[in-house]
Amino acid sequence: MSTDAVTPLRHRMIEDMSARKLCAGTQRGHIHSCKRFALFLNRSPDTATTEDIRRFQLHLAEAGVSICNRNRIMTGVRFLFRVTLRRLDLAAEIYHIREPQKIPLVMSPDETRRLLAVASNLKVRTLLSLGYGCGLRASEVVRLKVKHIDSAQKIIRVEQSKGRKDRNVMLSPETLGLLRQWWKARSSRYDAGTPVAERWLFPGNRRGKPMTTRQLSRLFHQAAEAAGIKKAVTLHALRHSFATHLLERGTDIRIIQALLGHDKLETTARYTRVATGMIAGVESPLDLLSQPRKKPRKSRKDPLPA
Repeated sequence: MSTDAVTPLRHRMIEDMSARKLCAGTQRGHIHSCKRFALFLNRSPDTATTEDIRRFQLHLAEAGVSICNRNRIMTGVRFLFRVTLRRLDLAAEIYHIREPQKIPLVMSPDETRRLLAVASNLKVRTLLSLGYGCGLRASEVVRLKVKHIDSAQKIIRVEQSKGRKDRNVMLSPETLGLLRQWWKARSSRYDAGTPVAERWLFPGNRRGKPMTTRQLSRLFHQAAEAAGIKKAVTLHALRHSFATHLLERGTDIRIIQALLGHDKLETTARYTRVATGMIAGVESPLDLLSQPRKKPRKSRKDPLPA
């Protein structure tokens, strides 16, 4: 969709996505997917046929595109045909592949402790502590403002997170202490003219913008390397570790579901598969075989009344 002939089609698709309030990231992804489809066809997507869609999906498979990316690309193409072009017959030809269920990679409490201990400065320690201590996503951490911190109720208000949902998470005394230290040390060069409540806690290099998730991810990997963590963990492992460690300490799974902002309990329940503390505490039936067998107690019958 990069030629002049299809510019009106792209404009109409953007209007359709904006009307449905799709976020900017989703819109960019859908546009990129349709551009890839157009490059494959070497013509405008509105001229596509059923056979073209079949060949494109086969092309993605043969090119070794991962299942996750194949599904993402075809989601954008399906939006084009189902919503913008109203070609439900072509949209019906698009299929999605069930992704393999992978166990989330988590860090142990000791690894998390080391990670926070080697954080290069107060800013990094505060950022990583918010990810682990509150279970926040990277995008939620960097977009925190002063108004989101409610020290009176000891909560952090997370606004319009994934799925456009608001939620509250706990604000521990240690996290609040770090935030207060950071607020005193933080640069205020871009705060002029911005009400205090609307100021970013972690402003970026561009005026009026917060730091990026890419910057945060880079800081995390630097800390993980300094802590000697050998696992192939990503920044999202802090959120996984938050949920898993709460579960191991006996926190009700529905409370964890609310803290993470999951719609379905099944999504939260996957952490039961990686709660190593719970798993390690289960007694193996093999060990039971080597234990002396307990003789059943004889029930004492009361004498019948005379």
